[in-house]
Amino acid sequence: MGRFVAAIQLVAVGALVAGLGIGAGESAIGKEGAKGASGKEVKAIKALLVTGGCCHDYKTQTKILTEGISARVKVNWTVVHEGGTNRNHKVSIYQDAKWAEKYDVVVHNECFGGVKDVKLVERIAAGHKAGVGGVVLHCSAHSYRGAKTDEWRKTVGVSSYRHERHRAVEVKNLKADHPIMKGFGTSWKTPAGELYVIQKLWPGAVPLGSAYGKDTKKDHVCIWTNRYGKGKVFGTTIGHHNETMKTKVYLDMVARGLLWACGKLGKDGEAKAGYGVRRK
Repeated sequence: MGRFVAAIQLVAVGALVAGLGIGAGESAIGKEGAKGASGKEVKAIKALLVTGGCCHDYKTQTKILTEGISARVKVNWTVVHEGGTNRNHKVSIYQDAKWAEKYDVVVHNECFGGVKDVKLVERIAAGHKAGVGGVVLHCSAHSYRGAKTDEWRKTVGVSSYRHERHRAVEVKNLKADHPIMKGFGTSWKTPAGELYVIQKLWPGAVPLGSAYGKDTKKDHVCIWTNRYGKGKVFGTTIGHHNETMKTKVYLDMVARGLLWACGKLGKDGEAKAGYGVRRK
């Protein structure tokens, strides 16, 4: 399949977001303005979004994520979208050992569960282990699950190989005092859902949210943070359906997760000075 790589700086975000009906409301994450606490100009966060693969509407989700997060965070995006619907596709950017070095954070929204190339998978993991922040969304946690190495699972912070049947889930906030979970509320009912069955939490993982699985009759962590080497990773298995991803609760949470992963989120749950965008 063809490869699509785009470097984009989103402008006029309010109009773009309104057009998609994304995250309606007046909430802002962080303090408005381009200057940091020192009064110096703050450079936008350099974010890479890697997306594509099986089973999801990645074209629409790319728009939801880039525009929704840019409505909340000062960020410049590079988007690598390739592989079509092929779960066995090897993303070309991962062929370079230095693939992640020029970014502050990498957002993974990919579904390549058939890829078993150990060297490639360990190369992906190494980018985060070296210190580049990560955001792992939904099927990214199932990607590379057949490879005979645990390095991606150590990066993600959880091991999961299957999901329950499609149904909305009630997500419980397990750490209301954590900066990422500020404003989440005590619980949130997703518009639609596909709860992942979590088989293992790795030592660096900290659960932030969970949901009860009716099929397995147990709670499963669905929001968490993880430490892997020098890297900080935020993860959520929520996000199969567009109608869930475009909600205000989801985009606020992921935006805070992104800020946390690259060290730009304050203890109060707001972006550090200069990194927030206030919607009007």
